[in-house]
Amino acid sequence: MNSNSSSAPAIVVDNLCKRFGSFNALDSVSFDVARGEIMGFLGPNGAGKSTLIRVLCGLLRPTSGRAVVAGIDIALDPEAVRRRIGYMSQKFSLYSDLSVLENLQFFGGIYGVTPNLIAERIHFALDMAGLLGREDALVSTLAGGWKQRLALGCAILHQPAVLFLDEPTSGVDPSSRRRFWNLIHSLSAEGVSVLVSTHYMDEAEYCMRIAMIERGRLIALGTPSELKQQSIGGELIELECDNIGSAIELVAQVAGVRDVAVFGNTLHILVDDAQETGVAVCHSLAEHGLPGAQARPILPTMEDMFVHLVRAARSQQAQVLK
Repeated sequence: MNSNSSSAPAIVVDNLCKRFGSFNALDSVSFDVARGEIMGFLGPNGAGKSTLIRVLCGLLRPTSGRAVVAGIDIALDPEAVRRRIGYMSQKFSLYSDLSVLENLQFFGGIYGVTPNLIAERIHFALDMAGLLGREDALVSTLAGGWKQRLALGCAILHQPAVLFLDEPTSGVDPSSRRRFWNLIHSLSAEGVSVLVSTHYMDEAEYCMRIAMIERGRLIALGTPSELKQQSIGGELIELECDNIGSAIELVAQVAGVRDVAVFGNTLHILVDDAQETGVAVCHSLAEHGLPGAQARPILPTMEDMFVHLVRAARSQQAQVLK
């Protein structure tokens, strides 16, 4: 992979905005991505993740602000940016009616891989994807996990300094997703900077830092552990009880409860004092005909962080609009 001893960030985003008519798809977004760093982008559907990646890839022109990718200002020379990056979309970009080898040869030509390197790079991609010996197989016959790794191999044939992955594991089984992330970490170890959008909470744990985006605005930035501890702003209780639908309304009325959300067959409750409020919640439920509830303090998960930050951002925006 391309190496660069410079300490300058691989990606610099400064007050970036993208508007479509009156709609703000990106609203004053700023962050850096270091060389070799894996930056995850989390956000609900429609939050602006794909728009951001397309702007940084030079596929969309920003309305205002500045972004530098691999040392190049995207507004000044988007074509030069595209030559230095790899891009993998959430939908497989492979040609199903071509063979594995034909896809690699095609993308090698698109990315301008020189004739003296193409054979070496194709072998690397085949080995990485686990497809050595299956070069003549039609892509349409491959399982999702194989297609995913082949698409990644195509995206890095030209040894890009920066790799953009737009929800690359959508629809892929968990074991294939884990193998895919092992490949991403090996690329990071070689100095490739990776910006990846995902809606899988477990995948966010594999990232070195996470940026949370909601309605085009950056609402949180930090390591997974930092965000889980700092963004919640309180203590967390897991509550097991019967009739969650009725319990959630009762729990929300207990003094000391700041937020409550359904997590599977339990409730996660944000409070100031887990011990004291946990007792009060169980007592309140019993008084209202729901005895036997069990409350215990827990550490926040990525999903807790995600739910809390999105709710807080939407509540704040609603207050501004009043």
